[in-house]
Amino acid sequence: MPSLRAAALTDIGRVRRKNEDRLLFVEKSMLFGVADGVGGLPGGAEAAQLTVTELTEALQAANGDVAKELNAAVQQANQAVSALGLRISPSMGIGTTLTFGCIRANTLTIAHVGDSRCYGSRDGEFLRLTEDHSVENEARLRRARGEVIYYHEANRNALTRCIGQPTPPEVDIINRVLLPGDRYLFCTDGVTRMLPDSELGELLMESPDPKSALDQIIGLAVRRGGPDNATGVAIFVDAV
Repeated sequence: MPSLRAAALTDIGRVRRKNEDRLLFVEKSMLFGVADGVGGLPGGAEAAQLTVTELTEALQAANGDVAKELNAAVQQANQAVSALGLRISPSMGIGTTLTFGCIRANTLTIAHVGDSRCYGSRDGEFLRLTEDHSVENEARLRRARGEVIYYHEANRNALTRCIGQPTPPEVDIINRVLLPGDRYLFCTDGVTRMLPDSELGELLMESPDPKSALDQIIGLAVRRGGPDNATGVAIFVDAV
């Protein structure tokens, strides 16, 4: 098992009346990530909390094929959130984003649905490892395949996938073999809408420890207006 340091931080921000973000932070099971209740729908906090609870229970004792286990756990969480949505919001449902990682041996396996993000840094290079599941990104990918796609500018950031949708969501699975010095950041859009990737990279790579990185990143998102809940999990890999 790699030697690492990790920290988590969430802030309600300056506008929202409640925090609908949730942290997935179970060091014993090496589970790290974030869930962000879908804005505009009721029950966002309930959707995010149920998702985190389901994943924690499903993955605590898992030890087989990690990608299959993560996908199965996400589908299980989706079913649970969808069922809850039928009870508390039958006309609209409820939903949440989900971006998290599970570390086994020397590999980080990331599962991603929605527009929360995971970033990674290695040898001075900072990369966004996930793609937002938004109307704008979906249109860009389909246009690259030669399709003619139009969308209203007002809907560009609307989600095309979330936990809680009636059909099983397609889950992006990303594998990263860990190396000493790697740093990873999971965060919600309350962070990424306030800090550009270039600034996130500088803060993550220059901070001495994960707590300091999150204090700066979440603090900046809030000081710049804090229009949304801001949540992050940072992982620093010291040895593999």
